[in-house]
Parts: sequence; structure tokens; C-alpha cells
Amino acid sequence: MDLLFLSRRIYMPDEDTLVNGGILFTNDGKIRKIFKTPDSVNSFLYNTEAESIIDFEDKILMPGLIDPSVHINEPGRKDWEGFVSATKSAAAGGFTTIADIPLNSTPPITSVEGLKAKTALARGKLHVDVAFWGGLVPGNINEIWGLIRAGVVGIKCFLYPSGDDDFPEVNLDDVTAALKKIEGTGSILAFHAEMLQSEKITADQNNPKKYKSYLDTRPSSLEMNAVDMIVKLATKYKLRTHILNLSSADALPLIAECKKSGGNLSVETCPHYLSISAENIEDAHTEFKSAPPIREQANQDKLWQGILNKDIDLIASDHISPTPGPKCLTYGRKRGDFLNACSGISSLQLSLPIIWTKGQQYGIGLKDIYRLLCLNPAKLCGIDNIKGKFEEGYDADFCIWDPDEEFLVSPEIIYSQNKANPYMGQRLRGTVHATVVRGLHVFQRYEGFGQPLGRVILRKTDRKIVKFA
Repeated sequence: MDLLFLSRRIYMPDEDTLVNGGILFTNDGKIRKIFKTPDSVNSFLYNTEAESIIDFEDKILMPGLIDPSVHINEPGRKDWEGFVSATKSAAAGGFTTIADIPLNSTPPITSVEGLKAKTALARGKLHVDVAFWGGLVPGNINEIWGLIRAGVVGIKCFLYPSGDDDFPEVNLDDVTAALKKIEGTGSILAFHAEMLQSEKITADQNNPKKYKSYLDTRPSSLEMNAVDMIVKLATKYKLRTHILNLSSADALPLIAECKKSGGNLSVETCPHYLSISAENIEDAHTEFKSAPPIREQANQDKLWQGILNKDIDLIASDHISPTPGPKCLTYGRKRGDFLNACSGISSLQLSLPIIWTKGQQYGIGLKDIYRLLCLNPAKLCGIDNIKGKFEEGYDADFCIWDPDEEFLVSPEIIYSQNKANPYMGQRLRGTVHATVVRGLHVFQRYEGFGQPLGRVILRKTDRKIVKFA
């Protein structure tokens, strides 16, 4: 039997409008028909046998959100974030699909065997659909083609030490070889865009609990070095390249010029870079440590302008949830030590309300939310032929939320494995009430979670040219 969801505020991205209507989908989870008026709904119901109907009343019903940058640390560091906790966090945040970043797992996805090991563990634990990135590290260039054929979203690399011995940084020769491997596949090479050149950076070991001591070790010049190299490669090779978790607005002119010159480059930034400023980070609060680091308020304002100008294509959480020990949050001599704490901010569940709350200052609307958290992430992951739109034949993936309702961030509502995050105690606007994946209720605010019926997504290679909205 088909199912019918009703709402007086269904967001139709193509028209950038809210309609009072319904979405009909089949029991195999595909959208069958879209009704844009109450009369069309009533006419359908009058002429059709009783359907299963759910009315979301005044809640916004929009395509399910997609996060292309989530660290799921199973196998190897399940106590950081496993498949169950990560996908519950996603579902509670309105995300219907996420893509796993191949860092901080043992083994990482730097080989086909590593991908098989990860997907084997994932099945039966997923509350949302999950895709996977592969990794480029020194010495695994011959694995790249196999990873792409096996279905990874794309290939990620570091140009700066990652902090994980299993995932070292690569050099220009490695990157050039990888670009040649992906040619003709439709795949993408993504970069953690920080890179040392000749400068030597010395940390202030006398003040390890001051945020500035850490910030000074990751200056904007590191990102500028990397972005300069990436835009030259994107312009030269015309192959798909992507900058992950951009924090420095100084790089935006280079990015804009690259796109203007025909470089096939896309860029993401993260909620923490758009909502937190370095001036407001107190000493010893290592839950604020990320890599690249959170920078000053003036930088944040420029990042928002980059979003409005579409120099930045999408927002991804870069969600990492280290345990309190590596994060230097446990009591002892190392508590609050920014220089020794593990990088990573846990925000997957909160991404939508963070961006919605902060974005009001910059004129962000539903059209921007859809572009940044749904449409362009689907394009990046190569799944925009099945997800991210209200079209017949697409997956019935929905985020149902109230943009006006506020809530308090507290440990009790956080589903990530580890509760520490920079937003604890804040009031945010934009409450997710339900999340639906392929027609299945995976999360309801007052009822909890459904069965873990999410699927592993393995992307088919093609020659599709991606154009970001």
C-alpha cells in the first residue's frame, strides 16, 4: 500500500516556496506523486481506496539532509563513534544520508579490503543510509582505481599530518598520480587543505591551555599554501576536486578565481567555523579544538559572505567524537591542554539548527539550507540521481522540522557516543521532529528511533559532470 505524507508547509526547492499538499510514496520507498494543493490531495483521496496517511500539520517537510563528512570510527575506535551512535545522531538531526571519512578507523579505507571490512561491520547497524570515502596515503596509489570501482564516494587525502599514523599526508607527486587514476571515472579527489612549506611553527609550550597557543600553530598561511596548490591542479586537470572543512576566508579570492577560470572545484565549510569565533573560546575548553582551527569573528563574517556568493558550495559537519581522554577533558595535568588534545568537534546532530540560528543574521533562508545541506552534498557524493530532490522515482527521504521552535542543548538529547560539544547549554532554533529514510520513520522526536534499516551506499562510477547550484 502507498503512503501519503501531508503538511501545510512542504518545501518545493524548484519554486523556492512552501505548499499545502502531500507526497505519495510506494512501499518500496520511492516517491510516486507530489500534490501541491489541498484540492489535489482531496481529489486523490476521493478517487482512491484508503491510504496510510500521516499529517505533519505546520511542520516543514523538505528533502532529507545529507552530510558528506562524518567520522565513523568503527572498526578500531568504536568508543569514539560507532555506526549505531553516528547514524542515530544523524537521524535526530534530520540527516537521511551521511558519508564516512576514512580517518581514525583501524584499518582505514585505504584499500578495497579496508572498505569491505568497514561495510561488513556497518550492515544491520545503520539508522540512515551511509556512503564511504576512500583514502589516498603514500604507497597506495594502486588501490585508488579499485576503491573507485568498489563504490567509494571519492578519494580523500591530507596535505598536512593528520595525527593518525595509519593516514599520513601525501605530496604533490602522490596527488598528481591520484588525479590521473580518477580521470574518466567521474570520481573526485578531496583535500584536507593545510600544507607546510618553508615556515617553521613553534608552539607556546608555556601556555598550552590557552586557545591562542593552538591557533598560532595553524595560521591561515597553511590553508593558503594548500589552496594555492589545489586551485592550480583543478585548473590544469579539469578533474573534480574538493576542499574539505575550509576555515580561512583568506582563501576565498583564490577559490573564486579558480571557479571563474573553469576549474572543477567545490568547497565546503563547517558549522563551527560559521557559529563560533576564536575570541569567545575560553582557556582549557578543548571541546572547541578542531583542525583547521576556529578563527576570529572577522574571518567568520567573510565565510558567510562566501556562502552567499556561492564560492562555498556546501556545509558539512566534519563530525568527530573523541573520548574525553584524547580530548583532554578528563581531570589531571593534561586537562584543557590545547596543544595535546585531539582535534574534532561533535556537531552532526546539531548542524541544521546551528546554521539556521546563526544564519538568520546573514539572511539565510530555506533555499540556502536546501542548497548547502542537501542538494550540493548529494551532488558531491554522486547520489543526486536518487536523493536530495522531490521527484518521482527518488528515494522518499524527508526531514520534518519546525524552524521557529527552540530547544536547549543538553547531554540528555545528544545521541553521539561522547557528549562534549561546544554548544552545550545554548538555545538553538530549528527543532527536528521526524526523519524518514526511504519511507521509513527512522526518528520521531517523542518516540525515539525505528529499526536500523539504513543501507550501505556504494556509488556507481560514471562520467557525469557535476555542476553545483
